[in-house]
Amino acid sequence: MIVSKRENRIPRLFSKIEKEPYLIINLILAGVILLVIAYSGIFSPYKDNYPVVCLHQKITGLPCFSCGLSHSFSLIIRGKISEAYIWNVYGMRVFLFFILQLIMRVVFSIFYLKNGSIRIWLIRYDIAGSILLFSIAFFPFFRQLILQIQNIIY
Repeated sequence: MIVSKRENRIPRLFSKIEKEPYLIINLILAGVILLVIAYSGIFSPYKDNYPVVCLHQKITGLPCFSCGLSHSFSLIIRGKISEAYIWNVYGMRVFLFFILQLIMRVVFSIFYLKNGSIRIWLIRYDIAGSILLFSIAFFPFFRQLILQIQNIIY
């Protein structure tokens, strides 16, 4: 039986991934991000049929600063950006973080596979870029958390 070059590449690619923890981590993170996007696409903001509810709001009766993110993501995926801001003003910022992270996982993995000599620098740039994106996306959440803690203490 003759095996084409393309069919032969797939098992070699998987054997490379198995040996590289960085690629495994990227694959897992990309999978989680795709699940978040799928979750947002499957559940409708109009039916309010989300299986995950906010425990903070259920216990205290008050919304937390991440309340409405599922609705916001679902509306962003459906192209209703202004309506998404009503549910959570930071929804677009966090959604863009996930999209950029997905793109980074793919791009960095491709460069990692093709350029063995610069792998350590790719990992460093990946870490620095991810920390920067995370800080930008989630800064408002941390600011609100700190303010709430200060209100409790003082």
